[in-house]
Amino acid sequence: MRKKIIAANWKMYKTIKDAENFLREFLSLSNNYTEKEVVICPPFTSLFLVREYIKDTPYKLGAQNLFWEKEGAYTGEISPIMLRDLGCEYVIIGHSERRQYFGEDDEIVNKKLKSAFDNGLIPILCIGEKWEEREKGKTNDIIIKQINGALEGLDKENVKKLVIAYEPVWAIGTGHSARGEDANEVASLIREIIEKKYSGVVAQEIRIQYGGSVNPKNISEFLSQPEIDGALVGGASLNPQTFWEIVRI
Repeated sequence: MRKKIIAANWKMYKTIKDAENFLREFLSLSNNYTEKEVVICPPFTSLFLVREYIKDTPYKLGAQNLFWEKEGAYTGEISPIMLRDLGCEYVIIGHSERRQYFGEDDEIVNKKLKSAFDNGLIPILCIGEKWEEREKGKTNDIIIKQINGALEGLDKENVKKLVIAYEPVWAIGTGHSARGEDANEVASLIREIIEKKYSGVVAQEIRIQYGGSVNPKNISEFLSQPEIDGALVGGASLNPQTFWEIVRI
């Protein structure tokens, strides 16, 4: 039985003080909730603070990105070793904003996935199509290409620990989410791809999230789908009451 996983992606929001205020309220509301796995992915500047607040709770710490080398002359980058040292267990890789604004392609995503696994981190791999790709009926082609490129050379023991977040680019931060049935179809396709590449066992163990304008009103629509195991939450994760409502529902 796959445990549901809800992850908060704070993106480039929240000062340390903002993070502290969020955590105080969220921890009070959630009271060490364990029914679902909860991951908080703050900006790098707040990772240490968040770790200190959640270290005696069931909640997990995640980062929003990493560089694939362990160390070196890479000004401005963060290595997987540094993230582990901070207490991270998860890391978001391949988010559409990284692809759009920073030129990350499937080859770069693949390097980052390998580095994460090699250094004891669980990646949350983001994939998804743009609106014009969806309009042209290319959703499946894009998903197949992104998964095959991202997972090149990865073995099944690592892949079965992977979390995949299906985030249609047109739904991220727009207020327009996919329909639950449509998201479930893509999740089913993802499992088919994983089964062909690895095995049916791996395909059934991997957890698949939906992301893109998730909120308390639509979360049930997604989590009621048989192939969807959670959500990667952006804007709605910035408010502790709203995020707790999503987790609770």
